[in-house]
Amino acid sequence: MYGSDARGWRGAVAGVLLASAVLGGCSSGGSGGDDDPEPHATRTAVGQRPKGDDPYWVNPSGKAATALAGYRAEGKEAEARLVERIAREPVGQWLTPEGAQEEARGFTEAAARADRTALLVLYNIPHRDCGQYSGGGAADGDAYRAWIDKVVTGIGDGPATVVLEPDALLHLVDGCTPDEFHEERYDLLKGAIEKLAALPHTTVYLDAGNPGWQRPEALAEPLRRAGIDAADGFAVNVSNFGTTARSIAYGKDLSRLVGGKHFVVDTSRNGNGPATQGDPGERWCNPPGRALGEPPTTRTDDPLVDAYLWVKRPGESDGTCKGGPKAGEWWGAYALDLAKGH
Repeated sequence: MYGSDARGWRGAVAGVLLASAVLGGCSSGGSGGDDDPEPHATRTAVGQRPKGDDPYWVNPSGKAATALAGYRAEGKEAEARLVERIAREPVGQWLTPEGAQEEARGFTEAAARADRTALLVLYNIPHRDCGQYSGGGAADGDAYRAWIDKVVTGIGDGPATVVLEPDALLHLVDGCTPDEFHEERYDLLKGAIEKLAALPHTTVYLDAGNPGWQRPEALAEPLRRAGIDAADGFAVNVSNFGTTARSIAYGKDLSRLVGGKHFVVDTSRNGNGPATQGDPGERWCNPPGRALGEPPTTRTDDPLVDAYLWVKRPGESDGTCKGGPKAGEWWGAYALDLAKGH
């Protein structure tokens, strides 16, 4: 999986800072693009959500906001109304290998100015994604530790919620990652949690897969080895399509096995639940007929569920399957289908 196109991070941060400077802490925002240093801050009216319902920061320079500005400029109001359903919500900011410190600082500073919290996703573990669509990651353990140090420096005392390394733990459990890398990966995850959890205004949730992947019993000991005790909790259903109800049930089963830890649920694309047709091994990748899920909120009505989040950015491709572009690239047609609910 992958959550953002890694290109153009300097432009992304510059765009965020410019838009934030224009908008200040107001409740209305603008639009630009993750790769565009000149966001259209006055053209899109992408603003922050009510803090009492959703304290997370809406990026006025996000890809959905860029698409929204484009549709409006072209007079395509039907498309604009659809993509606005994505652009107006806070989504995860997936930090890149090259610009993590600047990005972390830029996003958290912009969030602080808006009196919100930045939602950051760290996805750079060595041997990432088992060499599949989102393969890559840091060159080795030392490079990863240095990268985490940059993220920590970038966040500093800023407000941030971090979702740590989607799939990294699950790929140890399912055997996808070769055995010789297991001990190091546990150490890297534990070290990252400890450093992030020590920051004054940062919460950290370690990814724990989805209800269709592994049984909770298979994950309890791996979570402990990875340092879950020092984390605020774990994240479920990241970039996946499991229903909210099933994801919560899975999370509660897992929570009981790891000392009652809280969790967050990625609801970004689970409105119609998971796909049931096609190759089972590819149902996770750009499945047709999916829909946006519950909007991000901390009002979950469940004491164990800290938030519904849009960790995956709706409209970004899962990879070059089913006609999609590379993982993390914006796919306008798919975004519109998600917003339509089919």
